[in-house]
Amino acid sequence: MKKMTAMLFSLAVGLNTVSMAAKADAPKEQETDVLLIGGGIMSATLGTYLQELQPDWSMTMVERLDGVAQESSNGWNNAGTGHSALMELNYTPQKKDGSISIEKAVEINEAFQISRQFWSHQVNNGVLHDPHSFINTVPHMSFVWGEQNVNFLRARYAALQQSTLFRGMKYSEDHAQIKEWAPLVMEGRDPNQKVAATRTEIGTDVNYGEITRQLVASLKKKENFNLQLSTEVRGFKRNADNSWSVTVADLKNNEAEHVIKAKFVFIGAGGAALKLLQESGIPEADDYAGFPVGGQFLVSDNPEVVNRHLAKVYGQASVGAPPMSVPHIDTRMLDGKRVVLFGPFATFSTKFLKNGSLWDLLSATTTSNVKPMMDVGLDNFDLVKYLISQVMLSDEERFEALKEYYPQAKKEDWRLWQAGQRVQIIKRDPKEGGVLRLGTEVVSDKDGTIAALLGASPGASTAAPIMLHLMEKVFKDKVSSPEWQAKLKTIIPSYGTKLNGNVDATEQELEYTSRVLQLQYVKPQAAADAAPKAELKAQPENKPVADIAL
Repeated sequence: MKKMTAMLFSLAVGLNTVSMAAKADAPKEQETDVLLIGGGIMSATLGTYLQELQPDWSMTMVERLDGVAQESSNGWNNAGTGHSALMELNYTPQKKDGSISIEKAVEINEAFQISRQFWSHQVNNGVLHDPHSFINTVPHMSFVWGEQNVNFLRARYAALQQSTLFRGMKYSEDHAQIKEWAPLVMEGRDPNQKVAATRTEIGTDVNYGEITRQLVASLKKKENFNLQLSTEVRGFKRNADNSWSVTVADLKNNEAEHVIKAKFVFIGAGGAALKLLQESGIPEADDYAGFPVGGQFLVSDNPEVVNRHLAKVYGQASVGAPPMSVPHIDTRMLDGKRVVLFGPFATFSTKFLKNGSLWDLLSATTTSNVKPMMDVGLDNFDLVKYLISQVMLSDEERFEALKEYYPQAKKEDWRLWQAGQRVQIIKRDPKEGGVLRLGTEVVSDKDGTIAALLGASPGASTAAPIMLHLMEKVFKDKVSSPEWQAKLKTIIPSYGTKLNGNVDATEQELEYTSRVLQLQYVKPQAAADAAPKAELKAQPENKPVADIAL
C-alpha cells in the first residue's frame, strides 16, 4: 500500500511539474483596450484621435519592423503628394457624353481639407512640431500635349470652376507662361507642339513618414500607450466576450510569443492588412482579394535640376493605359533635402509589402476569392498588358519616358529607386464575379470589434478622414455622444459640413490651416482665367480603372 501511495504521489508531483512547465511556456497575456497593428500613418492617426477622444483607453501598437513608418508611409516609398485633385487628371474622368465628372475630385479635395485641419490641430496641441519638416507648399500643375489632351484639360478646367474648392487655379496654353511655371518641362520642347497647363499655388508636398514618427513619439509619452517593435502577428482568436486574443512574436527575442487581449483591433498594416484580416476568420474578409503592384521612380538630387523645378507636374496617361500609369515629375522634400522624382513605373512582385514575403499573394488566395481574382484579370486585360509592358521596360525606355516631360534631361543626373508596394482591392460582386475597387475601403465585423483598412490611393493624404469614417462605423454610439461630437469639432472645425459651395468657409479653412502649417496662401481672385472652349465629343464609356497611385 505504501508503495502504491508513493507511486501516486510521485505521479501527482510529476504531473504538477509538467503543468507548471507548460504554464511557464504558455504565452504571457497582456490586456489593452485598443490594439493597433502596423506602425504606419493610419494606425498613428487613429491612435492620436482616440487618445484625445477617450484618453482613459489603453492602446498597444505592434510593428513587424524595427521602427515605425518604414513601409508605405515612408517618404521614399510614396509620391508624397497632398492628393487634393488639383492636378491628378484621373480624378476627373470623361463621361459618355464627353463632359467631365468632378464628383471624385470634389470628394478628394474635401477629404484633404480634413487632413489639413487634423494636422493643424496637432501642431496647436504640440503633438506635431516644425510644420516644414512634414509639409511644404509646392504648386500643383497638370501638363498635357496634343490636340485631344489639350481639349480634355480645357474641359476639366471649365468643369472645376463650378466648384468653390478649385478657385485660384490658373490655365494657359502659352509656351512662355508655362515655361515660367516649370522651366525644365518646356526647355528643348518643339515650339509648335500644342500644350496646355493648369497651376494651383496652394498645392503641397507631404512627408507622411515624418508625420507618423511625430504622432507616435507623442503617443509614447502617454502612460497607457505601449509600442512593440520587431513584433509580428501570428494568430487571432475571438473570445466569448467578443474581445480578441492576438498572438504576437518578438522577432528580436527568438520569436518568443505572447498574447495581447484587446477589446478592439485595427489592422493598419498596408498591403499585409488583407492577409491578417483573413486570418481573423471574420466572414466579411471572404469578399476580398488583393493584387500587388510596386513602383519605381527616377531620382535626381543634382542642384542644377532640383533648383529649377519647383512644382509637382502631373500628366495624362497614354491612350489605352490605366490612370495608375500617369507620370509626374515632382519637387520633393525628403530627409531635409530637396530632390526631384519622376515616375512611377509599375513593377510586379508577389509581395504585399516592400519587406514582405514572395508567398504573400499565394497565401492570400483562397477558395472564396480565387474566382473574383480571375474574373478581374479577364475583365481588365488592358491593366494586365500594361503591367507586363512596365516590367519589361529597359533603362533606356524609362529615360525616354522622362524626356517626354523633361526634354533636356541627362542620364547621369538620375538614378532608379524602388518605392513601396500597394495592394489593389478586388471585391466579390454578384453580377461581375469580381471588381477592382478604387481607393480605400474600411472592412469591419458586424460587432465593430475588428476593422482593417484595405486599398491603395489616395491613402496617406486622406488618413484623417478615413480614420474618422472608421470611428463612425465601429464606435457609432461614442461618435454620436455629445462629448465626442464636441471634441471632434475641435479637432476638425468643418466636421459635419461641406466646404464645397461655401466660399467663405473654404477661404476661412484654407487661411487657418495655411497659417498654422506655415503654408503659402493668397486669397484667390473671383474671376477665372479665360480658356478656349472645349469641344466635347461623345465617347464610348470607359470602365473605371484601378488607381494605384504611389
